[in-house]
Amino acid sequence: MALFIANVCSFIGDVLMMLAIPWLVLQTTGSATKAGITAFSSMLAVVISSFFGSLLIDRLGYKQTSIIGDIASGITVALIPLCYMTIGLSFWGLQVLVFLAGLLQTPGSEARYALLPDLIKLSRMPSERANSLYDGVRRVAGFFGAPLAGVLIIFIGTANLLWVDGATFFFSAILLAWAVPHTPPVRKAGEKKKGTYIEELKEGLVFIRRTPVMLAVVIAVMITNLLDQGMTGVIQPIYVKQIFGNPVALGELVAAFGGAAFVGTLLFAWIGHCLPRSRTLGLCFTISTVLRFGPLALSWPLPALIGSYIVAGLLIGPINPILFSVEQEIVPVEMRARVFGALAAGVQFGMPLGGLIAGYLVQWTGVIPGIIVFGAIYLICTISLLINPSLKTIDKQQPAAA
Repeated sequence: MALFIANVCSFIGDVLMMLAIPWLVLQTTGSATKAGITAFSSMLAVVISSFFGSLLIDRLGYKQTSIIGDIASGITVALIPLCYMTIGLSFWGLQVLVFLAGLLQTPGSEARYALLPDLIKLSRMPSERANSLYDGVRRVAGFFGAPLAGVLIIFIGTANLLWVDGATFFFSAILLAWAVPHTPPVRKAGEKKKGTYIEELKEGLVFIRRTPVMLAVVIAVMITNLLDQGMTGVIQPIYVKQIFGNPVALGELVAAFGGAAFVGTLLFAWIGHCLPRSRTLGLCFTISTVLRFGPLALSWPLPALIGSYIVAGLLIGPINPILFSVEQEIVPVEMRARVFGALAAGVQFGMPLGGLIAGYLVQWTGVIPGIIVFGAIYLICTISLLINPSLKTIDKQQPAAA
């Protein structure tokens, strides 16, 4: 429970920063291009840190890395309003701090995820249920964090919101230190290294390449994450502006999908361990894709769109818990941080480019053709998970021995 609460605090901090930083850039520069550059800097740091931070987790241990990562993130985020209010903060100075914040927060979040399998064993909870709760708190943090950020920006200002953001990371670190059981480093002090730093990083990539189910998932989710980034950041706002002319409609769609996805994770936490993983993963992902992209391409009225998004959100809820459970069972304990880091970097690799690709595509073809193109590619990826024979093995996985 302490890990879930710490995750809520940390994820809310991520959401606050995700909304506050672009708003600060728009307030100080008035440039949408510079806001896009800032988002690119943040996502690039996350991808780099996901991969290269994995060996730090091996050496420090999961709990220790989580605490240090949250403290470092809190300090870096607090430096943004401190510099802004005192010596002034240039645009490129902000880029440095945003990049550092993304670089430092990722090892902490990856370490909390790597800690989860050990806590599942201690709690004797079915992995599907524990991973559903873990993913659920992330979704509910985003669901409440976004409107909270909007209210706080209005009442206390963007710079002061970043003080609150930094405080959430410190609270998460305190909770982890106080209530989460200690875990020793995977790499013990004095233990001889098996190879160079780069060679150890390659081990995670080689493991994924030689495990067909992991490789299939990484490729499919890397593409769908890229498309999701372009949809949520560019195509969907443009569509709402052109079709409905009201930003409230965008908020309703996002809230409908996010809230339903949270409910979907709770439902899966209840019955997920009784369902066949491969069929549930493929069908839920594919049907959810059709319900998200089809009604937009057909220009359904807003109430029908909201209803479609609610059903799509319910179906998307089981996806991450299933993938988390499979990863935790397949990956050996001694390689957990390296492989999880490589997985995180792989599935997020294309996200910095998602908005750029979507922007140029919509400018070239228009918003409806852009939705059709993105939807077609998305559907191919989800169907590949439904028919890929390697995915049939995930129903039979047993926990890996240390």
